Amino acid sequence: MTHSTITSTELNYLVFRYLQESGLTHAAFALGYEAGINKCAIDGNQVPPGALITLVQKGLQYIELEANLDNADVDADDDFSFLQPLDLITKDVNELQQIIKAKKKEKVQKECDKDKNKDSMIAQDRDQQFEGERVRERQDRDAAQEKEKEMMEVDNEQEREKEKEEEKEKQHMESKDKTKLDEHEVSRGPEQMDITPSSQSLACEISRSEVTILEGHSSEVFACAWSPAGSLLASGSGDSTARIWKIPDGPCGKDVQVLPPNVHVLKHFKGRTNEKSKDVTTLDWNGEGTLLATGSYDGQARIWSPDGELRNTLVKHRGPIFSLKWNKKGDFLLSGSVDKTAIVWDTKTWECKQQFEYHSAPTLDVDWRNNYSFATCSTDTMIYVCKIGETHPVKAFSGHKAEVNAIKWDPTGSLLASCSDDGTAKIWSLKQDKCLHDFKDHSKEIYTIRWRPTGQGTNNPNQQLVLASASFDSTIKLWDAEQGRLLCSLNGHRQPVYSVAFSPNGEYLASGSLDQSLHIWSVKEGRILKTYKGRGGIFEVCWNREGDKIAACFANSSICVMDFRM
Repeated sequence: MTHSTITSTELNYLVFRYLQESGLTHAAFALGYEAGINKCAIDGNQVPPGALITLVQKGLQYIELEANLDNADVDADDDFSFLQPLDLITKDVNELQQIIKAKKKEKVQKECDKDKNKDSMIAQDRDQQFEGERVRERQDRDAAQEKEKEMMEVDNEQEREKEKEEEKEKQHMESKDKTKLDEHEVSRGPEQMDITPSSQSLACEISRSEVTILEGHSSEVFACAWSPAGSLLASGSGDSTARIWKIPDGPCGKDVQVLPPNVHVLKHFKGRTNEKSKDVTTLDWNGEGTLLATGSYDGQARIWSPDGELRNTLVKHRGPIFSLKWNKKGDFLLSGSVDKTAIVWDTKTWECKQQFEYHSAPTLDVDWRNNYSFATCSTDTMIYVCKIGETHPVKAFSGHKAEVNAIKWDPTGSLLASCSDDGTAKIWSLKQDKCLHDFKDHSKEIYTIRWRPTGQGTNNPNQQLVLASASFDSTIKLWDAEQGRLLCSLNGHRQPVYSVAFSPNGEYLASGSLDQSLHIWSVKEGRILKTYKGRGGIFEVCWNREGDKIAACFANSSICVMDFRM
């Protein structure tokens, strides 16, 4: 008799898929890179969702069945209840059979004892039957009297309630004018700004009829970005493609469709379309909106024109690219990879200008400070500030106790914010080694951070400098970056929040969560103004240049675009 077996490659692929389906993208990428998932010949389209869980469940059922069928002296019909899941994992078949025998014997003994007691109880039952009937008659009489008494009390209570309601209505009419004057006042302070169910109910729900749904991707959409030059929206997916959509002017709605030639498919593969090694993990437009850069799981960066033409392929990284950013001038492109390095590419020659090899583990994010200086962060918990032409870091920041998921310079390039799996967000300055502020109010991992677009050189120079952090604890927190204090906690989501984005005018914040909801918040009031419920977890949200449209990309392979006007 031959037994079915599973290879280590197949098991690695199932774990890889399980991590992806659970939203653990970093862990999935790391496993895929180390295990060489991209080199395996498994057709991902043939593997159903939840395959690993199904396999484990079937394995446990098989062990149960094996343990029971090998027991010749016991019935196998109802013996599964004798085994616990932990027993199945930690004990071999012989030990499981002994457990079943012992518990079966115990069950038989209990049945014998029950039969002995049964005869004596029959006689007792006969004696008690007559007395029981007399007791029930007495109880019925008492219950009828009690019910009559309760009905009288209810009638009296209703009369009292009616009098109270009349008095309350009178008081309400007297205070109605005062209420109208007070109803628009806004409370201040962190506690008062916490979002409560009553304030959420005031939010305007965006209906599906008001949303343009972009369909075409065949897998989850990880990234989206509006062109700074106009109405083009780029999206990157696990289906090994990116797409550039031309969004029509005018209102969004269910009847608005974006079809060829208004959508360009940017293929990251030459043969099979199910190559997981070509997942598009990140993308970024240059400042003029004339070029789009995409980063892929295959370690290559690709440069595309707005009409979808592949201009260049940048090959040097030896692992998936997690982050890709143009500098403001547009003469350099920066990439960060699982291969632990960051590379600056010269956009005139498309050659590697310099490779920075400072981290001891995968590089998770990169961000430009100015046209020549940038920061990198890693799963090694370190943050490095680097400069083109320098062979050593300009600054090394240590202080996080787990992998650093994201870093962002404030709009003026003077402060660097970071967030980590250790549940903290920190603000750093080049003037000192230790962090300026250490924000510890989140209870779980912080996935991303964003600065409010304010300060010198922005369109909102006089606004308060605010940092937003989004966490797996389902909250978003707004921090006063100068005073180092919590401004408010936005508590409208029910699952991890993967993305936040400030509107161009800095007055609003969009957030997307695995709970399938997109919320638009008032930064000043700390409350939800509008909300949209999609049909999949949200990986990223972004505003267009004018701030009147918002895009969100979903795990169900769609992108939604909606209008925003107040």
